[in-house]
Amino acid sequence: MGLLIVFVGWQIIGGIPLLFALIMKSDSFNSIGADYGAMADLLGLNLFFFLVLLTFFAAMVSLWIVVKFVHKLSFKNFTTSRKKVDWKRIIFSFVLWGIISSGLVFLDVYMSPENYEFNFNSGPFFVLLVISLIFIPIQTSFEEYFTRGYLMQAIGIATKKKWLPFLVSSSLFGLLHIFNPEVEKLGYGVLVFYIGTGFFLGILTLMDEGLELPLGFHAANNFFTAILVTADWTAFRTNSIYKDVSEPVLGWDVLIPVFVVYPILLFIFSKKYGWKNWKEKLFGRVLSKEEFVALTDGESDMA
Repeated sequence: MGLLIVFVGWQIIGGIPLLFALIMKSDSFNSIGADYGAMADLLGLNLFFFLVLLTFFAAMVSLWIVVKFVHKLSFKNFTTSRKKVDWKRIIFSFVLWGIISSGLVFLDVYMSPENYEFNFNSGPFFVLLVISLIFIPIQTSFEEYFTRGYLMQAIGIATKKKWLPFLVSSSLFGLLHIFNPEVEKLGYGVLVFYIGTGFFLGILTLMDEGLELPLGFHAANNFFTAILVTADWTAFRTNSIYKDVSEPVLGWDVLIPVFVVYPILLFIFSKKYGWKNWKEKLFGRVLSKEEFVALTDGESDMA
């Protein structure tokens, strides 16, 4: 029931404004294709970006309805095992990854200026900034709540094991990106990055016993990607500051984040928040719904 409600809200209700806009701009319904680039060119980058993100707003509302009225859980319990949502964790994760990811972009622009065009246009960029500030956190939050909140908890409660929902939800997060234009352009090898990111975020969730760190990381990743650099072959075609005009090639840049950057981030987070009992938290027993609610509403001393 829950999955059906989320699917209808996300893919059907959420997609109506985008479909209506495409129909209004097209000669006929049959002429509407599935190509991201063509749709973005037809509607304009900012309008297309807004309408795509609007589908995630509908998805988030649908998920809230499922959590609140079908499963009768508060979003606090759905978010964290702490007594309240730790906004400092969200902000720290957002700022840390925002600085690192932005620094990597500017470093690449400096090292390979021939691969980039300065794309800044104040009017469209300001509109993009407003859209991104409002809707990207909604988009990324839905993906986190759906994969590492809803699905991870549902599979965990059903199986009473942590490793299975960890494996399934992390892999599914990567596979949800299989229809991105990057996959078509670079091949299925790029899924190593998406699935690796899914496992990284899954570790953050289980070790920190909450979604705060993944929420901050994911929001920073998509926000700074949207406003800093775009390309004709990416899912985020935006009026960003730079445009990547190089011929995309699948290389080490896919592996370095997964096998170098993410382990360093895990080390930083583990030291800052004092993570212990890795084996138990990643592969131990899952609490039932009743045990989880009792713990998070009770005298938990988790910080």
